[in-house]
Amino acid sequence: MTSMQDQLRGLVYSTEHGDICPECRESTGQCRCAENAEQQRLAALDGIVRLRRDTKGRKGKGVTLIEGVPLTSEELKALAKALKKRCGTGGALKDGVIEIQGDQRDVLKVELEQRGYRVRLSGG
Repeated sequence: MTSMQDQLRGLVYSTEHGDICPECRESTGQCRCAENAEQQRLAALDGIVRLRRDTKGRKGKGVTLIEGVPLTSEELKALAKALKKRCGTGGALKDGVIEIQGDQRDVLKVELEQRGYRVRLSGG
C-alpha cells in the first residue's frame, strides 16, 4: 500500500503515453486492472448461485438479487437480459450482482437450475 503522499504526487497524464492508471502506473491502453479484478471476483466464488429478496433503500419495493454467478461481465450482462425477459420485468446489473424487480425467486430458481447452476435461496 502506498502512502497518501505518494498517491497525491502520482503521475496521471503523460504527453508520451496519455492517461495513466493510478493503480498500476501503466497507460490506460496497457492497464490490466479491470481484468485482474474480474479474475479475482471469479476466483472468490464457490459455485453456488444465491437468490435473495431485498428492499433496503428502495422505499419498500422488493427486488430479487442474484449473486455468485460464475460468468464474466459480458456473459453476466447477457444472462441478466435473458432473466429480465423471462420474468417480464426490469432490472439492473451492478458489481456482478443481477437485480430483478419484484419477488421473482421461484421463477428464477427454476430458470437457473435449467441452465445448470446450483441455486440456493437465502435471506428475506
